[in-house]
Amino acid sequence: MKFTSAIFALLLAAPAAQAQSLVFGAGFSDFSDSQSEDEAVFSLEYQHSPFHEASRFSATWGSALTVDTAGDIHIGIGLIGTYGFADRWFVEGSVMPGYFSEGEGRNDLGGEFQIRTLLGLGYTLDSGNKVSVAITHKSNASTQDDNPGVNSALLRYHFAF
Repeated sequence: MKFTSAIFALLLAAPAAQAQSLVFGAGFSDFSDSQSEDEAVFSLEYQHSPFHEASRFSATWGSALTVDTAGDIHIGIGLIGTYGFADRWFVEGSVMPGYFSEGEGRNDLGGEFQIRTLLGLGYTLDSGNKVSVAITHKSNASTQDDNPGVNSALLRYHFAF
């Protein structure tokens, strides 16, 4: 009976221990270069189960794909950190170096190597899924002669599994 009760308790607790997530985002990108066209932007991010967890902080690996309405694409892989506050609020940050391809020449960021950084604030829903708002910045960190950068604001939904 104890074994059956323990298995039942683990099954009930499993949804609360969701470790991975897909994050869908939509928003707007503001290119720093005055010749560039600001665009609507969409993102898809995968966050793996944490490799480090402390009382309120967790760290994990992830990847992100960002596409805007001009056909600009960024694919990055990197580190994600999340700090949980009381009452289900959290802040997250990430750094994802990767490949950038401009859909139109006017949205050139100075090279194919770009680093996406993100800072977000979110809330965990009863289901374990989350909603957040985030700002991102893509830049080549002055590894190229030209480094105009692009900033985005996103509304995001984190689907946990």
